[in-house]
Amino acid sequence: MSNPRRVAITGMGAITALGHSAAATWAALSEGRSGIGPIETIPTEQLNVKIAAEVHGFDPAAHIDNKKLPLLDRVSQFALIAAREAVAQSGLDFRVDGRGERSACIIGSGIGGEGTHNEQSKRFYGDKNPRVHPLTILRVMANAPACHIGIEYGLTGPTFAVVSACASANHAMSQAADMIRSGKVDFAVTGGTEACVTVTTMKAWEAMRVTADDTCRPFCKQRRGMVLGEGAGIFVFEAWEHAKARGATILAEFAGSGMTADAADMVFPSEVTVARAMQNALVDAGLNPEDIGYINAHGTATPANDPTESKAIRRAFGAHADALAVSSTKSMHGHALGAAGAIELVAAIGALRHGILPPTANFIDPDPACDLDYVPNVAREKAVNAVLSNSFAFGGLNSVVALKKAG
Repeated sequence: MSNPRRVAITGMGAITALGHSAAATWAALSEGRSGIGPIETIPTEQLNVKIAAEVHGFDPAAHIDNKKLPLLDRVSQFALIAAREAVAQSGLDFRVDGRGERSACIIGSGIGGEGTHNEQSKRFYGDKNPRVHPLTILRVMANAPACHIGIEYGLTGPTFAVVSACASANHAMSQAADMIRSGKVDFAVTGGTEACVTVTTMKAWEAMRVTADDTCRPFCKQRRGMVLGEGAGIFVFEAWEHAKARGATILAEFAGSGMTADAADMVFPSEVTVARAMQNALVDAGLNPEDIGYINAHGTATPANDPTESKAIRRAFGAHADALAVSSTKSMHGHALGAAGAIELVAAIGALRHGILPPTANFIDPDPACDLDYVPNVAREKAVNAVLSNSFAFGGLNSVVALKKAG
């Protein structure tokens, strides 16, 4: 891409197990507080793993009009609430000056409206009711969150979903940034959303034997697997020159991204292609390895992922790997699958803006196979000018984004 435009992030919103806003989520991350606990939103009688990182105290009726609410699965509710926070912070009105026509809305989700799918399957198969809810399709479809955001703000440019398991949000945000960089659009509302804490989803992950029943301990010798989480992270991306011209507060620069596919195994990650995704992100962002001060790791706390990611970081960064701070915030907000990268972007932006590196919580003893600085248990004050955020998905799909400090 010749002379790509710079991309400013001017709005940020979130709803997570750590709070109902990006500010609340960041406050918990910077304090090392975990949102993982006993499941409360679904029945647990049939579950062996009874913990998750749920969004607590959430009343959708307090946020969404009663006439509109029947159209929205929990996954769309999360996305819309996070989008409202992001758009409000950006100060943009997309319905003036033709902005809506020059705006994209690209939202990632790994499984879409799973809650509705569960409810209607139970109704049909379990309760033997021959009729399902007439709005089932509109609630289940993975593109519903993007559509609801687009409708609310009059975004009439490219609007679609990205579905690539745990890399969905990073893929979506990378697509949005590339559209701005190329000049196809001037604005984008983008990120990821997931509402995956359902009985059947929990049982499916149990069956893979990759979920922990105590807590999430990434890179730790005592790790026992991932913990499912839910929520959304939504951002407003904007052409840099436009943001500067209107005097917007720029939270960070979306500097570049790198994407690869292992093309080898559906579940076991490849050190080589994971490393290449990080290297591609550095090249795309015009950064040297030594420019990166912090990596928000994928860090799922599974036996295979953590040592592979650690080796990949060493492969990508060489000697500089010993000077890098690396942490997995999934230890606090859980693994929100298709929303993970978006929630983790809140952490990455916070590290840049506030000079605080969120820790890897719940850390006990280091694993000799994971030999980097994982910022164990306690946040660290350290000024950084550029960061990476990693997301890797089943199917061998790798997506890494690079941010620079605004300036």
